[in-house]
Amino acid sequence: MEIIVCVKQVPDTTEVKIDPVTNTLIRQGVPSIINPFDKNAVEAALQLKETYGGKITVLSMGPPQAREALKECLAMGADAAILVSDRAFGGSDTLATSYTLAAAIKKIGAYDLILFGKQAIDGDTAQVGPETAEHLDIAQVTYASKIGVSGNLATIEREHEEGYEIIEVRLPAVVTVIKTLNYEPRYPSVKGTMKANRTEITVWTATDLSVEEHSCNEQKRVLNKKVPPVRIQGVRLLQSLPRNNQN
Repeated sequence: MEIIVCVKQVPDTTEVKIDPVTNTLIRQGVPSIINPFDKNAVEAALQLKETYGGKITVLSMGPPQAREALKECLAMGADAAILVSDRAFGGSDTLATSYTLAAAIKKIGAYDLILFGKQAIDGDTAQVGPETAEHLDIAQVTYASKIGVSGNLATIEREHEEGYEIIEVRLPAVVTVIKTLNYEPRYPSVKGTMKANRTEITVWTATDLSVEEHSCNEQKRVLNKKVPPVRIQGVRLLQSLPRNNQN
């Protein structure tokens, strides 16, 4: 089974700051982590590989520093890593990002499952996975909590507001994974970390992907963005009720 997991390096949400001039996230000097939902997707891929065999390729679009996120995925057990990085991709919105990722996936060629986290914690749009499926013209299932495969069919337990539903989908397909105990991310092993340090990360630019520049950079203008106010703990008020008159 050929599995591609798309991961994103995001700023640690406890350190997020907004540039008051551009209304965009300030990333310089802010610690970066793998998007937590994407780590669940990596764990889902690892469990599928352990059950059915195959190969896992992790794919990320971002600046050169995103190599660190890919190395962590390799240390967890992924087999190969590809970074899509170019100044032409700077400021990409979800449509441009999904267009570029789809181009990279087409270049990879062989794939049965393409996994994403359900959303990124910096943008919270949950759009890149479904949009990538549209660019590739393949099936998609979102909010997956469990994935099983039989032949060219995947059986997916999908979470929604009123419970769960079981969906059967023909492969290849895009699946977005939620945070669940089924896919609690494992810690990188010492052996895996040593292997990750020896594994070469392939880097593809806009030229390598033959993408149209107007389609792979920002498509929208940010009018406003702000950090939500910190919630303060509520105050509990106790009121004494008068006793019943026993006279």
